[in-house]
Amino acid sequence: MGIYLDNAATTRVDPAVASEVERVRRSAEGNASSIHQHGVNAAKHIEKARNIIAGSINAEAEEIVFTSGGTESNNTVLKGVVSLSSNEKKHIVISAIEHPSIIETARWLEEAGISVTYVSVDRDGFVSASDVEKALTAETVLVSIMHANNETGTIEPIKDIGRACTERGVLFHADACQSYTKIPLDVKEQNVDFITLNAHKIHGPKGVGALYVRKGVKIAPLLHGGEQEATLRSGTYNTEGIAGFGKAVEIAHTDDVKKMTELRDWFSKELSENIEGVLLNGPDTQRLSNIINLRIRSVDGNRLAAELDRRAISVGRGSSCSSSKSTPSHVLLALGMDSKEAEESIRISLNKWTRKKELGIVVKNMIEIVTELRMV
Repeated sequence: MGIYLDNAATTRVDPAVASEVERVRRSAEGNASSIHQHGVNAAKHIEKARNIIAGSINAEAEEIVFTSGGTESNNTVLKGVVSLSSNEKKHIVISAIEHPSIIETARWLEEAGISVTYVSVDRDGFVSASDVEKALTAETVLVSIMHANNETGTIEPIKDIGRACTERGVLFHADACQSYTKIPLDVKEQNVDFITLNAHKIHGPKGVGALYVRKGVKIAPLLHGGEQEATLRSGTYNTEGIAGFGKAVEIAHTDDVKKMTELRDWFSKELSENIEGVLLNGPDTQRLSNIINLRIRSVDGNRLAAELDRRAISVGRGSSCSSSKSTPSHVLLALGMDSKEAEESIRISLNKWTRKKELGIVVKNMIEIVTELRMV
């Protein structure tokens, strides 16, 4: 099967999660919205998952809304808040390094007449809470800053940003798809009104996500039709997928994070010592345990990734939602790189099953490939 190191894009489903999905698929055949016995049985699995996920972020069960994933949750927040805002002039604030599902939604809102401020970041990808606060106006209805970046792993100061928003009476959303279960999330302590979560980044099923909506906050639904999720998300429940999401959260363990951190640092050191011109994109600290975004001088990242793929080693180039594009990463450009520097970069992301032996094989192959590419 080769070596898979693109876990920031998606992860392999944990066998325990797969077993739970199959068990629920076989035992809960009813529609969870139905009031008969089969429907009630299906609904029990959904509520179990809802309680697990709520508990993991110090939320109430009723504050968790199930969606199809991060993109839907992010669209729901931005469009839903703007739609219900009573402000005559509406303004939102996001960072320049957000996921495409935030960036593209913000651009869509701009075309509809909404004012958007894109807050810049420093060379390590950090958003300044004071910069966010300076961007707030009387018309600001929402700030959306990701918890940790999906390309560099940079962990943002969402507690400070959330506090600034709360003091100004502005709603605050954090996209935590990449950080969930890797670093602590506490909706009360971190001053958030909305949090986006998904399953497939944490060894859960694809096509399942959740949105935390603080109790008392009004938001317009993205989808209309049924009355599921207190009318916030219409559509037939993906019962087995939601059950699998709950299971993935339940079995997530801090020991896995510790192991990935140690491997991340060992791998980075090995590359730096054995390949000339290796530079880390993003911070040395305050970054996720599993993401290594690096640049190798005078080596095209696309060619390096392609050569690794030919050797059955899968790595990433950026956001999985936009990695097929030929343009340089908007995240790396926001860090101050020029196009050439951004194009010399690749993203390597680990999972809880990644082993040092595998990474050693990757180091050996990268040394060979870089030597060959530099000779051309």
